Amino acid sequence: MRGGEDQKGLCPGDRVALTACSDLLPRTAKGQIRELCGRLRKMGLEPTFREEMFGDTSLDLTGREKAEILNGYYRDEKIRAVFDVSGGNGDNEILPWVDWEAVQEDPKPFWGYSDCSVILNALLARTGHPGVLWQIRNLVREQGKLQQIRFENWLTQANQELFQPNWQFCRGNFMEGILAGGNLRCFLKLAGTPYFPDLTGKILFLESLGGGPELLASLLSQLGQLGVFQKISGLLFGTFTELEKNPDNPGILKLLGRQEIPPNLPIAVTREAGHGADAKALLIGKKISLRAEA
Repeated sequence: MRGGEDQKGLCPGDRVALTACSDLLPRTAKGQIRELCGRLRKMGLEPTFREEMFGDTSLDLTGREKAEILNGYYRDEKIRAVFDVSGGNGDNEILPWVDWEAVQEDPKPFWGYSDCSVILNALLARTGHPGVLWQIRNLVREQGKLQQIRFENWLTQANQELFQPNWQFCRGNFMEGILAGGNLRCFLKLAGTPYFPDLTGKILFLESLGGGPELLASLLSQLGQLGVFQKISGLLFGTFTELEKNPDNPGILKLLGRQEIPPNLPIAVTREAGHGADAKALLIGKKISLRAEA
């Protein structure tokens, strides 16, 4: 069963920005970014980026300095989308310095994954605008050919496959609501801050790159202690890369079973969203409807 909402594409000639709001990229990544820019140009887009997104360490820029780069892109009406190419740990450093008024006035889509779950959910909490949970560097990773086809089909409005993961229900047969969440560890960095979205009635998506069963059980417990499972209208799981490497590990559904979950909470899973190079995109902050196939 596929689920996904239409996402308006960009137009030929549109200028897009690459940025690194989380950990700065190593200077050795410049070749890959040049390749990515070349690929985007072949698709009709005009990418731009600043050299400051590369560094010797991830602390070469402060959170305020990274936020000002992002603010500049949101204040520039010629930039039509922002693609974050980073991940790691540093996204929450920028939040106090983001010009949320500029973001509100020009709600160009922000794309990112992993630690960028922080920004995507802060966008939802502060502006209500949706963003895209997906890594643009997928276009030049090991599944690049497949991702290029999906992305270009989305650009040309040939189809929306990029935004249509296949879901399998584990409990219930229907869920509907605004999508929140992303990377489990990074999403929880927002707990207790003004940037944590109100999850009442929302569908929560969770995935993880790192983390064995003990860590993931602890993070799920934190969600439970926040009352999240009592508020949401549905729960979606993507891939849990490290957990799934060892077949002897309990799966994420078994770990979830350690928590008190409302008996009527719908749950669905997919292998097509997460950190995999073949992952599809999700619209955080957008209403979705999922129904099990008869």
